[in-house]
Amino acid sequence: MDEKSLVPDSGAGNGPGRDQLFDLGEACPEAPAPQPGGGGAPRLRYASRQQIEMRTCALDGLIPEDHAVRIVWAFVEGVDLTDLLAKIKAVKGKAGASATDPRILLTLWLYATLRGVGSARELDRRCREDIAFEWIGGGVSLNYHTLADFRVAHVEVLDRLLTDSVAALLEQDLVSMERVAQDGMKVRASAGASSFRRRPRLEEFRDEAAAQIEALKKELETDPAQGTRRQQAARQRAAEDRAARVRQALEQMPQVEDAKPAKDKDKARVSTTDPEARVMKMGDGGFRPAFNVQLATDTQTQIITGVDVTNSGGDQGKLAPMVDQLQERYQEKPKEMLADGGFAKKEDIETLGQAGTTVYTPVQASKDPERDPHTPRADDTPKVAEWRQRMATPEAKEIYKERASTAECVNAHARNRGLHQFRVRGLAKVTAVVLWYALAHNLMRTATLRAERENHRK
Repeated sequence: MDEKSLVPDSGAGNGPGRDQLFDLGEACPEAPAPQPGGGGAPRLRYASRQQIEMRTCALDGLIPEDHAVRIVWAFVEGVDLTDLLAKIKAVKGKAGASATDPRILLTLWLYATLRGVGSARELDRRCREDIAFEWIGGGVSLNYHTLADFRVAHVEVLDRLLTDSVAALLEQDLVSMERVAQDGMKVRASAGASSFRRRPRLEEFRDEAAAQIEALKKELETDPAQGTRRQQAARQRAAEDRAARVRQALEQMPQVEDAKPAKDKDKARVSTTDPEARVMKMGDGGFRPAFNVQLATDTQTQIITGVDVTNSGGDQGKLAPMVDQLQERYQEKPKEMLADGGFAKKEDIETLGQAGTTVYTPVQASKDPERDPHTPRADDTPKVAEWRQRMATPEAKEIYKERASTAECVNAHARNRGLHQFRVRGLAKVTAVVLWYALAHNLMRTATLRAERENHRK
């Protein structure tokens, strides 16, 4: 071999020059000019982003010991996941890919909820770019389909986790449930106002969807080679999905019609995007498709004890069912219930009073300006009369102040974590999302309560 072939070419172009055998990447910036007063040029360390390095580290060493993600993982490790494990079909000795540890998926969504991440695609991205989410996964590959399905597929398990976790706090005397505040929160549905149709239009859509499905079937039978098999399957799935949503909308129509006066029944409308959503009056005075989220909160600890989601825009009549839910969950009823004036219903006040639960909710102003609304009326039952007189006392007014500092505070936390609009459709899936928020909130409140108890003991 010619010796000249071993000598690098001159520094023409971008390649290495005669004085260097290898390309060292970008040239360093020119040295700064000497400082006035006779000082030399400053010596600086420049960034070298092309340098290849080998690093050795463990994911666990990158997360501080007091990081919130460790609190979430510690909670999940103590949870009974028998119900989730029983649904896994991949078992030892049989074919099939291994399933993802449900503890990973549970921790991911709890931590994502705390961080305000409500999208499966965004969570998928975080699992690849955020070290805390990478730590949870521990090298297990995930995709947004798996994450999205897990979020809404286990409502019963999430509901049981809420019951079990609060029951444990009751047993440990961290929560007393002596006084519970209830409040409603309207959350936008994943449906637009333009998706609401009246019965005649929905019936037209139903007939059109059925005709389209039939046409696609005939097309496949007469010319199987037309288009790819995957495209044909996708078109048929889309048509069947539209038909299913229209059918669900028609099934919901009688319920909406019954809620309207007889003269307005023909104006009843249901969404073809989310048939279970209803147009509600929002906090800003506007009307939008939404769901009504009901949360019951222990006033002493701000622990969420009960969750309910309805598509009824009003709060009246929802106090007694929540107390019944708490009784079913924990085999005990709160001694006192606090709620705003929208919950005041005489039947609920009487029923709860007879069962031993005292209600604190404002008395509506009388239509007669000269009549004191706190004075019992002739048609009042004994418990309703007691309620009117009770709410006029300074003690009751002082107790009622706790509602805003608990129920509304919990609602604000949910809003701050992104609960402004649901990305899922249907009451069942919406309830699952609300349960995630309740569990995540209680998890962090429990950590605070335990820390306060430990500090108090010291």
